[in-house]
Amino acid sequence: MTLSRRTVLAGTGALVLAFSLAPARAQTETGKGEGPRKRGLPGSLDDTPRLDSWIRVAPDGAVTVLTGKAELGQGLKTALLQIAAEELKAPLTRLSLVTADTGRTADEGYTAASHSVQDSGTAIRHAAAQVRALLIAEAAGRLGVPAERLRAEDGAVLGPGGARIGYGDLVTDALLTAEAQPASSLTRAAEYAVLGRPVPRIDIPAKVTGGAAYIQDLRPPGLLHARVVRPPSYGAVLIEVDAAAVERLPGVVKVVCDGTFLGVVAEGEWSAIQAMRRLAASARWRETAALPDAAALPDALRALPSRDSTILERGAAGGAGTVVEGTFTRPYLAHGSIGPSCAIAEWQDGGVTVWSHSQGVFPLRRALAGLLHLPDDKVRCIHAEGAGCYGQNGADDAAADAALLAREVPGRPVRVQWMREQEHAWEPFGPGMVASVRAAVTPDGKVAAWTHEVWSPSHMMRPGPPGALLAAREIAEPFPPAPPVALAQPEGGGDRNAIPLYAFPNARVVHHFLPEMPLRGSSMRSLGGYLNVMAIESTMDDLARAAGLDPVAFRLRHLTDARAGAVVAAAARRFGWEGRSARAGGGFGFAFARYKNLEAYCAVAVEITLDRETGWVAIERVVAAVDTGEVVNPDGVANQIEGGILQAASWTLFERVAFDRTRVTSVDWSAYPILRFSAVPRSVEVHIVAQADQPFLGVAEAAQGPAGAALANAIRDATGQRLRDLPLTAGRIKAALGA
Repeated sequence: MTLSRRTVLAGTGALVLAFSLAPARAQTETGKGEGPRKRGLPGSLDDTPRLDSWIRVAPDGAVTVLTGKAELGQGLKTALLQIAAEELKAPLTRLSLVTADTGRTADEGYTAASHSVQDSGTAIRHAAAQVRALLIAEAAGRLGVPAERLRAEDGAVLGPGGARIGYGDLVTDALLTAEAQPASSLTRAAEYAVLGRPVPRIDIPAKVTGGAAYIQDLRPPGLLHARVVRPPSYGAVLIEVDAAAVERLPGVVKVVCDGTFLGVVAEGEWSAIQAMRRLAASARWRETAALPDAAALPDALRALPSRDSTILERGAAGGAGTVVEGTFTRPYLAHGSIGPSCAIAEWQDGGVTVWSHSQGVFPLRRALAGLLHLPDDKVRCIHAEGAGCYGQNGADDAAADAALLAREVPGRPVRVQWMREQEHAWEPFGPGMVASVRAAVTPDGKVAAWTHEVWSPSHMMRPGPPGALLAAREIAEPFPPAPPVALAQPEGGGDRNAIPLYAFPNARVVHHFLPEMPLRGSSMRSLGGYLNVMAIESTMDDLARAAGLDPVAFRLRHLTDARAGAVVAAAARRFGWEGRSARAGGGFGFAFARYKNLEAYCAVAVEITLDRETGWVAIERVVAAVDTGEVVNPDGVANQIEGGILQAASWTLFERVAFDRTRVTSVDWSAYPILRFSAVPRSVEVHIVAQADQPFLGVAEAAQGPAGAALANAIRDATGQRLRDLPLTAGRIKAALGA
């Protein structure tokens, strides 16, 4: 059975699919679209050119930096403040940061695709440099000296004879309303005082001391607590529910029943939980066994109707040599956020303010405005950090839940907190995928032919459209489901990183985009890059083995990008690849990719030991090298690569969304295991290949593909078997050893 998104979410028998290939191809994961730049300005300045949209200076000299991007745990707040402090020549202690807020900041779309420093950081850097120039020019006019004789330092402009004017005394109402110019006088790397240096992250203290760090921690005055009751499965139809009995429970303020959208609002959180459970117990549903056989998911995906596009055609088909081929599969993956999704909404004066850990407050505002039948200016969305994300989890859906419930009790903030089973069952998963690679290597060790095909549903079902939200599909007058989006190359979605960076003379890559979705899916960190790099780098290892060559040397002979070669060589050197010596039951793996072929370069080497009786993999050592262009905070870069390595290890060894023919069944941590402390690598090293005065390159998603592929290659080295169906669990490894 093949299922459409409408069939799955609406429970109907008819297929009505809205799909438009041309507009979808113009979209990117950040939601800002493709095409020529409007003004030729750097980064996000091109969309929002006024300088005071990014930098504001108060009369007391305090500086406010504004960004339309959100802190997701990637250290963005600290990095952007470093960038601004460097170019403004102002102390970090005098700077504060406002993140994504539809009432205050620029619309920078989604915080996604590793674009935050690349787009917003570039905008802030140039805006700060131009603000510094304006302040110096203003001081020059007041002091009657040429601007060339002045310099900025410590939040002031200094001049001859000890002259000093603070920024607060120089700024005027109109000074920073100027529009940005294409060129800026940027600080050179040799003169850096803040950039390129480790600065402690400003968001960490509250997170490690139990402070109010996350939206889950917020308790504004007058707060009401709410819970929702989700259907038991996709497309379930509500037969009956006893709302009146629940509304009579102590502490319950309101029970909301709108179609199949069920919610309770109470004075206390425990009262809300009890009421939710009573409401859920009273509900009767009609369910349909409409999901595919989980054991045959790869076949089900490849049987779906597809929109095919050839994204690379180079040279001729075929090619003589030893052939290596295989099909790689990835299950649906959950974000597994440690803190289930949460939102707070307050309805006042015919409008609503929503605090959400959404990665796109402006698109969320548009979706909520549509859902609530309000103009955009009556909806304000403010980002608050969530406890786990990197992709589209349930944040936007919780925001919709909160907005709908807050409308029923105007004048008081309403906090919606999802339960663990709701998060695991209803969040948009990272889609299941299939990738098939066939390649040939000549006796002299050159890849003569390469064919890569990938089958994938959409990795981009975020709001915008109200129909992307769960509640919008559940209310009595539902919105149509959002049409599936095929993200544009060169960044891509399911086909992200499917085009190899290696210089193969004959290569063909085909993307089979699947508009229909067996399970609800959307963005997850690295999108299709994780599986595509896994497929490419596993095949490269097998080609090297077939040619009798060292896998690192084999990669280097097929790389023409000097920066790529430098990263591969650095990782191998730091690991001691040439002198490696396997312990009993051990294995080594190596992999490389440039994320999206556009952003950070990352190479990873791994050493493992394997218990052949149980199939258990112990990761002994991981060494990574990364080139992310200009480095803002080396600790931040290392943190992102380390986190990516651990996440990739978890995906590769453990994670899989489980479901039967009716329901998602992996609704708790026992059914959806993730990497535990006992499985964490014993040693992780990250080495940065510095690139001073080069453009920022996104790093947050650079490690997932190489780390997963290096681990898979180490398992191949230790077992002598190539396992291609993820996750590579201990059970699957043991079975392969016994085959």
